[in-house]
Amino acid sequence: MIHSTTQRKIFRWIHIIFGLTLIGYIYGPQEEVQQYSPFFQYFFFPVIFLSGFWMWKGHLVGQLLSRITKK
Repeated sequence: MIHSTTQRKIFRWIHIIFGLTLIGYIYGPQEEVQQYSPFFQYFFFPVIFLSGFWMWKGHLVGQLLSRITKK
């Protein structure tokens, strides 16, 4: 299994890279941005949200999953 610090670094970089694409989506030309709207709604935003949530509360999710699997 991946060490927790390595896992956190991976999630941090995923969060940063996908967050930078969100800046382009917000500040890009409106006519060009509309064609990429489904990608942001169904792929980029969920990845940003889940990676941020995992960095924030991932330790609790891991503890909950370990309790469930032990039973």
